[in-house]
Amino acid sequence: MTRRRPALPLGVVALTGLVVACAGPATAAPGSDAPTTPVGRNYPWHTDIVATTFWVGEVFDPTAEDGSQVYSTYDAAWMVHYGGCDGVVVDGVCGTEPRSADNDWFPTAMTPLENPFYLDLPFDDVNDAAAFARRGAVIPWAHDPPYRDLLAAGDVSLMKNRWVQIRRGDRSCYAQIQDAGPGQYDDADYVFGSDDRRPLNQEFNGAGMDVSPAVNGCLGFTDLNGENDRVDWRFVDDADVPVGPWRNLVTTSGVTG
Repeated sequence: MTRRRPALPLGVVALTGLVVACAGPATAAPGSDAPTTPVGRNYPWHTDIVATTFWVGEVFDPTAEDGSQVYSTYDAAWMVHYGGCDGVVVDGVCGTEPRSADNDWFPTAMTPLENPFYLDLPFDDVNDAAAFARRGAVIPWAHDPPYRDLLAAGDVSLMKNRWVQIRRGDRSCYAQIQDAGPGQYDDADYVFGSDDRRPLNQEFNGAGMDVSPAVNGCLGFTDLNGENDRVDWRFVDDADVPVGPWRNLVTTSGVTG
């Protein structure tokens, strides 16, 4: 159940390795040998948020500009770069599947090339003009290196690859942002605000995020592709992400067109 922005325009340049280590070992900024300065923050929890499920290769609505996960808002060849359908292909259709702890909630029919623990949030800081214009003012890490020198770069996302902690009941899992949605693309008040901010999106039971099948399984959702599971979530910095299956394969690719 997915709602996406249209594919990126041709000619967008890829920028790889744009993952900030916000605590712990420093990392080098793109094109520089100088390490970044570790930064630690406490991000607010967003509680009782409806989370639906989406997957690489899903075609939710072929007639809608944002109805396909063959691409994402940050990657015009998402399915290719991911390694194929993040699920099972039946009669040419990419569908989801139950996931198991036995193989760390990874897909059973393919070997992913990027992290299967991914999600989206409704703030597209590349393709939505309003969100791009104010990302420096609303994104908490916007002025950390290497982002602070890249705020005006239209081919760089400050959101892609960032980590989010998601919990449901007594389960807690982690995932990386790889898309924007559902339904809204400039909902900064909800995404970066306090717990009492509700998503602007009114579709799909007012969902405030989509999560991958790996996250769905890790959190023990009641439905493979429903609209009734609720979660709490918050941003976390890289060094605060514990060892777990979400660390088996970390996505580091930048925006690609």
